[in-house]
Amino acid sequence: MALKRADMIADELEELVFSGAFQDGDRLDEIKLATQFDVSRTPIREALQRLVNSGLAEQLPRRGVFVRQPGPVELMEMFETMAEVEAVCGRLAALRISDQALDDLEHANQHCQDAITQNDADKYYRENERFHRIIYAQAGNAFLENEVLRLHKRLKPYRRIQLRLRGRMAQSMTEHLAIVDALKAGDAEMAATVLRAHVAIQGEKFHHLMSSLKLAAQ
Repeated sequence: MALKRADMIADELEELVFSGAFQDGDRLDEIKLATQFDVSRTPIREALQRLVNSGLAEQLPRRGVFVRQPGPVELMEMFETMAEVEAVCGRLAALRISDQALDDLEHANQHCQDAITQNDADKYYRENERFHRIIYAQAGNAFLENEVLRLHKRLKPYRRIQLRLRGRMAQSMTEHLAIVDALKAGDAEMAATVLRAHVAIQGEKFHHLMSSLKLAAQ
């Protein structure tokens, strides 16, 4: 599926934030960005809204959109919350998932494997996102699905950059297979456990993420 121009711009803006081209507190000027990307202001507005939704920027009334990077404690708390909410989705999905959805998960995993073969972290993220959205929907709880999607958007830029760490795509793929096995078996507790571990970034995983963010900013 081709990315919308606004999503492509949002991806590039995330890279510019992580690379240090935009610093915490910098204003993201619509007119300058429209000129920089050679587009109208409409896709720029959409891209900026995505950054606001993910928490990488904040919109201040009558002032504009400004870069906002969370500190390590806030980032850890967000991932901790995401891991627990995804665990709940996995637990419920193990009891409610359809055969068609299991097939869809297998199909998403095939595309994830293709991305690993191509060493394309961004393609892997897009397929990984589809994989997780299927599980959210199969939890069968609309309120929970809306909340987890909101958190998913919030952490999207960090989960994208995390996949660039050496060996992370292959590790993620192994975890995906374990998740599907638990869902197929209808093992609610195992599905919750493997999803929680898949998303959490405690210990060494968090250290590696913070190091990658520091390197990107140098």
